[in-house]
Amino acid sequence: MADWLKATLREKVQWSDELYSLRFDAPLPAFKAGQFVRVGLDIDGERVGRPYSLVNAPHESTHEIYFNIVPEGPLSPRLAELEKGDEFLVNSAVNGMMTLDQLPEHRHLWLLATGTALGPFLSILKTEEPWTRFERLVLCHSVRTPDDLAYQDTITELLEQHGDQLDFVPIVTRARHPGALHVRIPAALESGELEKHIGLELKPDDAHVMLCGNSDMIQDTQQLLEGRGMKRHRKREPGHITTEKYH
Repeated sequence: MADWLKATLREKVQWSDELYSLRFDAPLPAFKAGQFVRVGLDIDGERVGRPYSLVNAPHESTHEIYFNIVPEGPLSPRLAELEKGDEFLVNSAVNGMMTLDQLPEHRHLWLLATGTALGPFLSILKTEEPWTRFERLVLCHSVRTPDDLAYQDTITELLEQHGDQLDFVPIVTRARHPGALHVRIPAALESGELEKHIGLELKPDDAHVMLCGNSDMIQDTQQLLEGRGMKRHRKREPGHITTEKYH
């Protein structure tokens, strides 16, 4: 049975008005890159917990979550108010199937994220496995405004280390921004703009796509990919598309 563990906040980063990262110490068990943990607080006599993906790679000792404030939510506004040294709770059970060991073999890996769903992909990219398994990787991060393009230092470092294998495509949907596409992920795929931007075709013969983010993006993108002959990946029926919804 999973237990609640004490976590101590080491650092808080505020990326924008509603976007935060918490870096913390906690005795979490070993986990796989891409998995999530339940984070909680005792509020008005009730323990309130929500799942958050771990941004840190398994070999990094400081854990990290990345989240947006849900104004009417009971937990996220309070998490955003925490300061260095404050304590909160994390569950000892780390779960999730958005991991590389679940994927069949393909030459190319496409990581398509909206908003804070970037987190699990960064965890994956900070490990060695993707760079030995895939010839080329595409990380696409879609946000509403330029201020929401978080973790640029981390992404720059990944590009410096793996620029021959990694393409990063920022998308800003509600404003024009230098170097970013100005279109939703499904539309960028449908028009061919995304593939033209990086010079790589997305096709079922050699690609696996991981979709993480809001349900509209996932639904629309999956439908488009299925139109190209790609199918949802399942353990007993290997395919091309892995998904995880973020609310």
